[in-house]
Amino acid sequence: MSQPPEHPVQLARLVEEFHALPADDDRRLEIIAALDPGGITTGTAVDAALFLASVVADPHAYELARVEAATILRLWPPSDPAAARSVVRALLSASNHPDEDLVRQYAVHALGSYADEPAVHEALAAAVLDDDGDEDTLVRHNALAALEEAGPSDARSDVLRALAPDPELGRAAARVLTAWDRTPDAPA
Repeated sequence: MSQPPEHPVQLARLVEEFHALPADDDRRLEIIAALDPGGITTGTAVDAALFLASVVADPHAYELARVEAATILRLWPPSDPAAARSVVRALLSASNHPDEDLVRQYAVHALGSYADEPAVHEALAAAVLDDDGDEDTLVRHNALAALEEAGPSDARSDVLRALAPDPELGRAAARVLTAWDRTPDAPA
């Protein structure tokens, strides 16, 4: 992720510029990077989060801009509950798009910052456990990272215990459970 701009920026100006650029213009990445909480002076962090959520959810937006937006939303989740719900909807939408593996990977990882939402927990569990066998390997790895970053809970521990027999991610799940002082093979 890039550094905040040297001179704080106005949110409205950046959003207007973003929409005026061609969809695949690399300047869009710079604009998204400028929207981390340290770079905004006019406009609110909530407005920035809602704009970033709209970028993540837009399947026609520049893929790398969507990835950058998801990363910012993972690192700086909005404190406003309504904005957080909008972000969750956007990340869930992006994580369910079958043709966007890179965006899905980053969206799933970002969901860890919102893991206490029941729909998020269900989505992360489904992605990491991959019951139907068609999940992208890196999406599964990012779901595991999101669960780990979210921290211990009984529900997350149960998911990781269910993952323990998995030949690909089982050892990592056991490592996380051990780090959480949870037994990998028994309920907490």
